Amino acid sequence: MWWRDMSPAMTNVQSDAAAGFTPRERDYIRRELDLFFSTYPRVADGFQLKTWRGGPQAGQPKLPPTAKGLVDRGLMRLDTSDRLPRLYFTDAGTAELRAMVMDRRLVDPAKFAHVRQELGIDPATPEGR
Repeated sequence: MWWRDMSPAMTNVQSDAAAGFTPRERDYIRRELDLFFSTYPRVADGFQLKTWRGGPQAGQPKLPPTAKGLVDRGLMRLDTSDRLPRLYFTDAGTAELRAMVMDRRLVDPAKFAHVRQELGIDPATPEGR
């Protein structure tokens, strides 16, 4: 059988890719960190969540399935101490985010220069972006 002949290098590449963000998670993160009403969001400020307005879950945060997966995997944590709940990257999540942002195929360096600067990948520009 052909799958028995796989080299260890091939299986390591596959397991390394599985350890990072999924394509849906990368898309969610890019949308949350993109320009919003002429403001560049900061990673340190977290991702703001909506809350349930009525029903049995009134006042509880609405976690999109992708965000729930990030929390379940320990890459983000939910903070409900503020009026509006937020998701923040854990240390492991920040490391994965840094790896994602450094890969130019996954994140456009020009569009997300503000994130690259905040993570210390690129130096700050004089225009203060």
